[in-house]
Amino acid sequence: MMASLADQVIWITGASSGIGEALAAEYARYGARLVLSARRREELERVRDALVNADQHLVLPLDLTDIDAMPAAVEQVMARFGRLDQVVHNGGISQRSLVRDTGVAVDQRIMAVNYFGAVALTKAVLPVFRAAKAGRFVVVTSLVGELPTPLRSAYSASKHALHGFFEALRAEEYDEGIRVTLVMPGFIRTQVSVNALVGDGSAQGTMDAAQEQGLAAEECARRVVEAVQRGRDQVIIAGRERMGVYLKRWCPPLYRRLIRKIKVT
Repeated sequence: MMASLADQVIWITGASSGIGEALAAEYARYGARLVLSARRREELERVRDALVNADQHLVLPLDLTDIDAMPAAVEQVMARFGRLDQVVHNGGISQRSLVRDTGVAVDQRIMAVNYFGAVALTKAVLPVFRAAKAGRFVVVTSLVGELPTPLRSAYSASKHALHGFFEALRAEEYDEGIRVTLVMPGFIRTQVSVNALVGDGSAQGTMDAAQEQGLAAEECARRVVEAVQRGRDQVIIAGRERMGVYLKRWCPPLYRRLIRKIKVT
């Protein structure tokens, strides 16, 4: 059954580009009112100005590593709209470096942005959802949340952590009307590999071939919103790489042999 999104208030992190920008356009098309968060105000304003009913959406700059800022951000949202129906945890940063070449500070930064930022925002929002006896967390993780690959050790760890946290939250808060949708994209055509951190903490600066040939961000967003409307607990959005999930599940020794050799960029 397809749930209506008209007039729902939906908060999207990482909304200034890529999947987040595409999700903003898709949700707005269905009549939702949006909270757009990322670090760069000017990019958020660009995204907002291109949306349907642009004046109905709130630009709310947010640094996911600033966990102390989360309660005040929630207060701003509630002061503007008086309600909050969904939080889309989409903000994050990827990685392209071997374990042996990666400084611990890089591991810490990736976990701070991808995991602890989502956890802090979730805990700040949770009282709102509990009071309403309703709410949904849409968590954009990655196929590497189930399929660890070379060059993504910290990124994969952060996505595994999100799966563990939100599966536990789903069980704890189900009777309070709170739902979780885990979204596992594969290769999506965005700047994620360009912005991915290498071992010294700098950006890779180049587009991976697999990323360039991936699904369009707009198609990914369409499938995410459809899954949310249908109340799905989990959805994989990927091309042929999705088969790795089933291979790892049913024949892990073969998966482990293949992942040592297969091209993952």
